[in-house]
Amino acid sequence: MSTTPSTPRRKLAAVGAIIALLVAVVAIGIAAGRAVEDGRAPNEPQGAGPAAGEDPEQQRVYDRLAERTSRREAGDALAVGKKDAPVVLVEYADYQCSFCGRFTRETQPELIKKYVDAGTLRIEFRNFTLYGADSERAARASWAAGRQGRFWQLHDELYAKTRKGDALAEDKLVEMARTAGVEDIEKFRTDLDSDAARSALKKDQEEGYELGVQSTPSFLVNGRPVSGAQPTSVFADAIETAAKAAAGKTAGGGGK
Repeated sequence: MSTTPSTPRRKLAAVGAIIALLVAVVAIGIAAGRAVEDGRAPNEPQGAGPAAGEDPEQQRVYDRLAERTSRREAGDALAVGKKDAPVVLVEYADYQCSFCGRFTRETQPELIKKYVDAGTLRIEFRNFTLYGADSERAARASWAAGRQGRFWQLHDELYAKTRKGDALAEDKLVEMARTAGVEDIEKFRTDLDSDAARSALKKDQEEGYELGVQSTPSFLVNGRPVSGAQPTSVFADAIETAAKAAAGKTAGGGGK
């Protein structure tokens, strides 16, 4: 798992923006990632509690966090799945993060096949960069590919193997964009280096800072935190738990 360098700016952003309602959730998310920081697989599932006996107040915290983070924007190039899917998985990731790549290669395809294609799940990606200019360039490249409807193709190409440093230089990103089917390379170059790309990246980063995200990959499943390269079963449990809670809200009239 990749962790955010400890800087005064990031600490201030996190502390200043997290409201008391979210403290418990953030604490769960931060603690959950510790087991994988040194490259070890976690021994137990983290951050995905059982539906049975769920504290109603804790569920309300998850619901409010989901409302705050699930954008559900029509035409969002960095999202896959129905806008009105009952469950939204929000992922905060860096393209130099090997655990993020593991999720993309091993877990995400299974979630898409089982839950996205069935209309249960929507996945929304957030560029949460940790490693400076190379990560930021790759993030802007993914956004630029999205301007031509090829975000997920370039996203998967970037994560096909672990790439760091010079492997994410602009000429390398252009080569990957071509492989990903981006047709207008000049537009891609222009978009990659645009203020709009930087603004989109800043929006994603600031959302993560405000929530107290400190490592990648970090996920919210309808507000329920899941951290690190967890087994697919952990995500499946979290998605099914969230789907049941969403169904219960619908049956109960949607009250909070």
